Amino acid sequence: MATTAFKGTPVHTVGELPAPGTAAPAVDLVGVDLSPVRSADFPGRRIVLNIFPSVDTGTCALSVRRFNELAATLENTVVVCASRDLPFAQARFCGAEGIENVVMGSAFRTAFGEDYGVTMTDGPTAGLLARSVVVIDGEGTVLHSQLVDEMSHEPDYDAALAALR
Repeated sequence: MATTAFKGTPVHTVGELPAPGTAAPAVDLVGVDLSPVRSADFPGRRIVLNIFPSVDTGTCALSVRRFNELAATLENTVVVCASRDLPFAQARFCGAEGIENVVMGSAFRTAFGEDYGVTMTDGPTAGLLARSVVVIDGEGTVLHSQLVDEMSHEPDYDAALAALR
């Protein structure tokens, strides 16, 4: 179990993020068109997982916008934004914001949060995914992982980018 915080109050997760140097769990999400979004869909490509509670919150929306900008500049890399939002909410957000460079994935009916250790188990956000970033190389090995210490904070974009260099 790992610990983050929501407005200064400790919140626990179901497990730990996969550590750098370990094999990444398979990504299994639901796309905005209800089709599967899986790591197997991106063979040989690096994957940046931008994991967050809900696209309908300010910090989460900021992270999707920022990773959308960054994704346009990354070679052989796909950015997958994962939350428990329904695919319809993710599609609405992307359409309204002009988000085109990331892949949105919903964990609403998958074990993604448990597989990555990021489902929050207590506090007002219990059941949602904790804000995290995981960078995976083209062979499926974790290069970088970060559980953000406070849900209102953005992830360390520079550290994620550095892992890709």
